[in-house]
Amino acid sequence: MSGASNPPQSAHRRHSQFRPCIDLHAGVVKQIVGGTLDLDQGGSAPTENFVAEHPPAFFSHLYRDNGLVGGHIIKLGPGNDAAAKEALRAWPGGMQVGGGITEDNAQSWLDEGASKVIVTSYLFPGGVFSEERLKSLAEKVGKDKLVVDISCRKREQGWIIAMNGWKTLTDTAVTQQTIEMIEKYCSELLIHAADVEGLCQGIDEKLVQRLGEWVSIPCTYAGGAKDISDLALVDTLSHGKVDLTFGSSLDIFGGKGVVFTDLVKADKAAKTLSEQIS
Repeated sequence: MSGASNPPQSAHRRHSQFRPCIDLHAGVVKQIVGGTLDLDQGGSAPTENFVAEHPPAFFSHLYRDNGLVGGHIIKLGPGNDAAAKEALRAWPGGMQVGGGITEDNAQSWLDEGASKVIVTSYLFPGGVFSEERLKSLAEKVGKDKLVVDISCRKREQGWIIAMNGWKTLTDTAVTQQTIEMIEKYCSELLIHAADVEGLCQGIDEKLVQRLGEWVSIPCTYAGGAKDISDLALVDTLSHGKVDLTFGSSLDIFGGKGVVFTDLVKADKAAKTLSEQIS
């Protein structure tokens, strides 16, 4: 028989989706410029793009009502625990939480309603990666409940993982080998491109492309998204393996580049196109 052909590959693969965020600083929902937060000074004086009038629960409800799953709450410095708990209780099991997560407190945040906990600086005591800490944390809360945040800075030789509000470079480069090792202990990755975070000047396309080549578990990229077309760009660059967070460019955070309702429609279209993975 002739005349029949296989549908385009793009019709049968997963497509990149929108992942929402709630960034908290001093107990308030904010959007800041990456790299301007100084946790050594108590998380004070970052360059702010947006300070919300609405409480954290407002954004949890907004994401819940629009079916935007897999989002994250990030506590930027001290004084954010109450706000994070408010956001989690507004949508129990609906969002992940990160910022100051350790082996001692991770389970308590899951008990507060987080779908998963996001770990960052705890894995780098003294700026040196500790696989032992990651393994121990995964054993304690369960690999399926753990997300590793790989916040990174671009350098001539590639990307280096950064910690402490993206100020301190660690000893670990972002490579395929690093990704593969970390993936053994977690169920998801969150990648912050700190050099473009909050600038609304475009994503780090090369990083997204590399992530598409390297990752084998769910992965969300954050940093620089400025236009709704960036969702399709990330989909193309990563072959649908990387999802995208919009922050400062989004109108609900005072941005001019992306209308939230348009993004919800684009996300629904991406979900419709994606193959159903059991």
